Amino acid sequence: MLGKQGHVARSNMDASFPEPSLYTIKAVAILDNDGERIIAKYFDDTFPTPKEQRAFEKNLFNKTHRANAEIIMLEGITCVYRSNVDLFFYVMGSSNENELILASVLNCLYDSVSQMLRKNVEKRALMDNLDGVFLAVDEIVDGGIILEADPNAVVQRVALRTEDVPLTEQTVAQQITQKLTVLQSAKEQIKWSLLK
Repeated sequence: MLGKQGHVARSNMDASFPEPSLYTIKAVAILDNDGERIIAKYFDDTFPTPKEQRAFEKNLFNKTHRANAEIIMLEGITCVYRSNVDLFFYVMGSSNENELILASVLNCLYDSVSQMLRKNVEKRALMDNLDGVFLAVDEIVDGGIILEADPNAVVQRVALRTEDVPLTEQTVAQQITQKLTVLQSAKEQIKWSLLK
């Protein structure tokens, strides 16, 4: 049907669906087994203050830490989650968001962290590699827009970004490893130049 301006009129059935948007993720969070925040990034103003965010996280944890499900609708937000040892991973979207999209982001986050921690997904290992986990979250979602869903690509990008850390922020072991690599490379070059 054409409207007054020559536009196609929307039927009542179409009006119930929201406009498609790239902004699909409302928040990403990782909580410990006591429900305390380890990492949380909120991408809209659904919970504008840290106090409201923490209250939501506490409520979310209380509803999910004993459940065997993988998805919950809480306070108008669709949350997909996964737990392992002493960590709970959450990805949240709007109430009408596709759960499969949220689950793909959750799986990417979990698998990326698992690869980065060499399959040792527990609180202590995560805390030791917190900077890399923050980078992984930033590589997966930015401003609520999904950037990457392939954990291998995320881990590769995080590895590239951590190699660019200034010398003052690197550990002694990282500095020694880099110097040994350079030394080994120099030896190889000298050896090949002498053999020519």
